[in-house]
Amino acid sequence: MTSSVLQSFLNENISALKERGLYNEIDPVQGANGPVITIDGQKLINLSSNNYLGLATDERLREAAKEAVDSHGAGAGAVRTINGTLDLHLTLEEKLAEFKDTEAVISYQSGFNCNMAAISAVMDKHDAILSDELNHASIIDGCRLSKAKIIRFDHSDMEDLRTKAKEAVESGQYNKVMVITDGVFSMDGDIAKLPEMVDIAEAFDLITYVDDAHGSGVLGKGAGTVKHFGLQDKVDFQMGTLSKAMGVIGGYVAGKTELIDWLKVRSRPFLFSTAVSPADAAASTKAIELLIQSTDLNEKLWKNSHYLKDGLKKLGFDIGVSETPITPCIIGDEKDTQKFSKRLYEEGVYAKAIVFPTVPRGKGRVRNMPTAAHTKEMLDDALKAYEKIGKELGLI
Repeated sequence: MTSSVLQSFLNENISALKERGLYNEIDPVQGANGPVITIDGQKLINLSSNNYLGLATDERLREAAKEAVDSHGAGAGAVRTINGTLDLHLTLEEKLAEFKDTEAVISYQSGFNCNMAAISAVMDKHDAILSDELNHASIIDGCRLSKAKIIRFDHSDMEDLRTKAKEAVESGQYNKVMVITDGVFSMDGDIAKLPEMVDIAEAFDLITYVDDAHGSGVLGKGAGTVKHFGLQDKVDFQMGTLSKAMGVIGGYVAGKTELIDWLKVRSRPFLFSTAVSPADAAASTKAIELLIQSTDLNEKLWKNSHYLKDGLKKLGFDIGVSETPITPCIIGDEKDTQKFSKRLYEEGVYAKAIVFPTVPRGKGRVRNMPTAAHTKEMLDDALKAYEKIGKELGLI
């Protein structure tokens, strides 16, 4: 039986979302999530995947996953702290530490889990966290879970960060103060000002935390935003995912040995949730090995990114302040954004509308994610669709 109160709440609020252009339709993909995907039997150029390097469908990762299933089974069988830590997990963590140039790494079931786990394992109600106002939802939730005082600073505004860091530290109210930021911001594609942030952290003895979900595999010749700036020894927490550029699933935190030891005994998702499958661990390790061995995929990603950005700018689209392959076409109105995305679909391009609450009201955009797997011909076809629909809707 469904409560009438619950049913009324659901009906009213779902209807309201649909009327305001804020209801998200889920489109199941038939087959692999590559540069071209199939939805409802229609083939579409895929510009909505986080599969930056095309590794989600790479044959070398598939083979590594298959071998791991044959040798280690379909699942890990337990949480890491009982007997769910397989040799495959240790190999993955060792390879990640090499990749990130840190002393140690702890891996988790997802990037979201990393932020829920690591922040709350170190920060508590006696502490404060300085958080960029555009940080990812998982950072926000991780900060809330910690019960620390959350102090938001204006997006990438280092003067505002300095002012608020000084106030927090000099108030004497907090045992510890952390500053936390995305390395690459997922909706606008801009890069955090890590050198300035680290300077402020050193001046006020702040703990530093960088969520590099969209930087790993992309910046620093693939090694991430922190390495891009040469700050491996200056950032306490380097968080990353294995589900975007690496093409698999999972997350990790890289840092000093003592930090990783602490997270292994105090971070709740590590303690209370079954480890990632053998296939996922092996495929992720293979992805990291490929990036250590060669920068070819990273270079192809950036070549395609520059090509698409230049094409959209020449057509007259507003791509905001993006400095990375994340390329938003900012439309503004939520309904217009949804209509634009729908027309792209009809023209054979899958580029998802991103609207409130993922981005602020009135800042709706179609977010494009070129990958190393796209061909020039695919990107040309996408640009032709953008030109046709942009003129049709009076946007260019």
